Amino acid sequence: MKRVQISLALALTLALAAGCTNEAAPSAKPGGTDEKTSPQAQASPDNELFIYTVWPAYYVKEEIFQKQVGDFIKKKFPNVTIKHVAWDNPGRQYKDLIAAGTIPDIIMDDTRMNVQRYLIDNDLQYDISDLIKKYNFDTSKLNPAYMAQIKNLTPDGKIYGLPFYNNDFALFYNKDIFDKFGVDYPKDGMTYDEIYELAKKLTRVEGDVTYKGFSQNPGHYLNYNQLSLSPLSKTEDKGDMSDPNWKKLVDNMRRFYDIPANQFDTVETFASKPSIAMAVATVSDHLVKFYEENKNLNFDIASVPSLSDAPNTKYQPNVYSMYITKQSKKKDLAFQVMDALLSEEHQIELAKEGVIGPLQTDAVKAAFGKNLPQMQGKHVESIFSSQNAMPPAARNPGLVWYDVPVQGVFQPLIFKESKDSVTALRMVQEQATKAIETAKAAKTEINKAASTTK
Repeated sequence: MKRVQISLALALTLALAAGCTNEAAPSAKPGGTDEKTSPQAQASPDNELFIYTVWPAYYVKEEIFQKQVGDFIKKKFPNVTIKHVAWDNPGRQYKDLIAAGTIPDIIMDDTRMNVQRYLIDNDLQYDISDLIKKYNFDTSKLNPAYMAQIKNLTPDGKIYGLPFYNNDFALFYNKDIFDKFGVDYPKDGMTYDEIYELAKKLTRVEGDVTYKGFSQNPGHYLNYNQLSLSPLSKTEDKGDMSDPNWKKLVDNMRRFYDIPANQFDTVETFASKPSIAMAVATVSDHLVKFYEENKNLNFDIASVPSLSDAPNTKYQPNVYSMYITKQSKKKDLAFQVMDALLSEEHQIELAKEGVIGPLQTDAVKAAFGKNLPQMQGKHVESIFSSQNAMPPAARNPGLVWYDVPVQGVFQPLIFKESKDSVTALRMVQEQATKAIETAKAAKTEINKAASTTK
């Protein structure tokens, strides 16, 4: 589900500047039933909590939301009614809820990608530090990199939410291909240098079958890079990929593409066309996807390869978090629900379904994948065998956030146009700067337009 670009964030700013109305939002599906009005178009009961989910995207399927979230809340808070709306196109986007005056109590969304441009830019954010103290919630029990992802959104370290789910990465490998060519399976803690040597051994052309030794989504690799680099300037409204470590990252990945016959297509064919020996992919969704596509796939997993100068370090968090909105009238209830969702009891149940949560006690780790037939006998320990890289430090306040399309460094600039690494990085950096300048100019016009309507 592709999220809209920065132009939508500007439209949302205009919606707030022009003021909210009491119009009913388009039909939503709270509780799995259609309603002609949005959950908060009218004053809602004190025991009703409105949860809006953008990510995880699969919560658009009400049965999955109920299984992973709704049913547990009902169990712990039997007197609370949950109204759930999932992002969908059209009609259930932020702009639709805002225009209708239906602000959720809790929002679940992608921390890195969406919090600045949707929550903060639309003044929905709320610092929950006082609630954390009031309910004696221990944030130190949660994965520190996940918490840093939340705190680093602002230079003052305010806590606008709590992490719920990390769509982390693992190295999937096809055991049949390794066996066919007599190559030892990858192990936890291996570096990209070691995986590169394996990839060279496993890349073969036999008849009409091309065996690719290694594949990875280069956009994910750069977005969540293990060197904690940001493609945005921390002090100015511009792109900045001038740090020499960016070139190091790009060169590290492009050498795999340069192995004859190992040109990347997509990791998504790992199961459906089982000729890829190793593929780095997100864990929770691909454990399901790969199994559904090929139940006979003879695979296992290992920790993602690390860089030689960042040993035993996997990618930055790809975390989806829970946020209480500033407009919510039920902040205490919302926080108590979030607290319960982060309890060991619930985190164990999520882990059984292959969800990587922020609470990573021994009991939670041991439960991972227990309900998934495809994970029986697999090396699940690899999921937690290395540490997440810390996210970049916060940028200065007031700067425009832009989701830099870092994947463009590789596709098309390197893969199709054979640009050198420095040139490709510079071109994406310049593209980001121009996009930010355009966004700032458009925002200025929006603000002028809004001021004339007051």
